[in-house]
Amino acid sequence: MMMQSCQNACFAPTECVGIGELAKQALIAEVTLTPKPGLVDNRNTGSHTDLTVNLMLRSASCLAPFFAEMAQVALGQPVSVWLREQIGAIGRNAEVAMMATTQGVNTHRGAIWALGLLSTAAMVTDSENKTAERLCALAGQLASLADRHAPNTFSKGKLASNHFQVNGAKQQAQLGFPAVTDHALPTLRLSRLRGHSETEARLNALLALTAHLTDTCVLSRAGLAGQTHLQTRSRDILALGGVSHPQGYALLEQLDADMIALNASPGGAADLLAATLFVDWVEHSELSK
Repeated sequence: MMMQSCQNACFAPTECVGIGELAKQALIAEVTLTPKPGLVDNRNTGSHTDLTVNLMLRSASCLAPFFAEMAQVALGQPVSVWLREQIGAIGRNAEVAMMATTQGVNTHRGAIWALGLLSTAAMVTDSENKTAERLCALAGQLASLADRHAPNTFSKGKLASNHFQVNGAKQQAQLGFPAVTDHALPTLRLSRLRGHSETEARLNALLALTAHLTDTCVLSRAGLAGQTHLQTRSRDILALGGVSHPQGYALLEQLDADMIALNASPGGAADLLAATLFVDWVEHSELSK
């Protein structure tokens, strides 16, 4: 089943293969962005003992054909329950392939969900105008449809979402990724306009996410105190003008140490940073022309 999935993706139209490549590059850009608070990067493995940069790079490469296949299935199709179930099946195949590649380590389950929806949204019939905001809205419509074949699985994120009565990854997607459209994308664009380096712009976008997102990955490990600390420090850095300010960068390095000490990692924000970069690149690529 997985081999067939990869073969189908290899024969996808060029633009669908391109979507898969952009999704892969977004995952690579996220993991190699340094420094990040409590997350794997080129400096350390954050609050993770089972993850490395190389492991996550292998996982990203493994997933590219599945994102391409989702785009191919969506080509010329409207948003529908049929399409939602098709990409759900591909996404579950992607998880199996990921686990085989990483020997059972969950590297990108949340990213498969977010980037899978967005890869699909990039190719549905009413996505000719491929603005980042439009892709997020279409992905929200897809996420709001039921997949009768989806298993009722357990995750720490779901447990934290239920315990603290907050929205998780599923609800964020169903709402059209407001953390991306309302916070990360505007911050990314503003940082670029101000002449910040691309690394600084991406770090500021991540901080915009950690400043506003209720991250169930953090809640599950460090509770409300850890979540509050992450949001407060992220806002402090942004108030200084972001990481291009020497004090802001120093605070980011301290926040990384703080999150490691709390054994907390904003994995939800990491997934949404990859989603932010993906929709930004699609909007500005030849695919949107």
